[in-house]
Amino acid sequence: MTDSVDFTVRELDRIIEMAWEDRTPFEAIKYQFNLTEKEVIKTMRIHLRPGSFKRWRKRVNSRTSSKHLKKRAPDMLRFKCSRQKGISGNKISKRYV
Repeated sequence: MTDSVDFTVRELDRIIEMAWEDRTPFEAIKYQFNLTEKEVIKTMRIHLRPGSFKRWRKRVNSRTSSKHLKKRAPDMLRFKCSRQKGISGNKISKRYV
């Protein structure tokens, strides 16, 4: 299990940002940072205030959430925000460069 201590502040910021984005599935976080869904939840629990974490979990578990690829509508093909740069396996979004 990967510990959040292994990540830089920028990487943690990006993981939390991706977790907050409704259209970014856990599989994308797994691809970029090798964190399972359980590890993302643990990271969010550690780094968010309790109320923020509860709101995030409620939203992720809602019927309208698209955080899980299996729950997505078949017509939803992309897994990133339209304003996000293409994901190429880079650890950090291009906006930091």
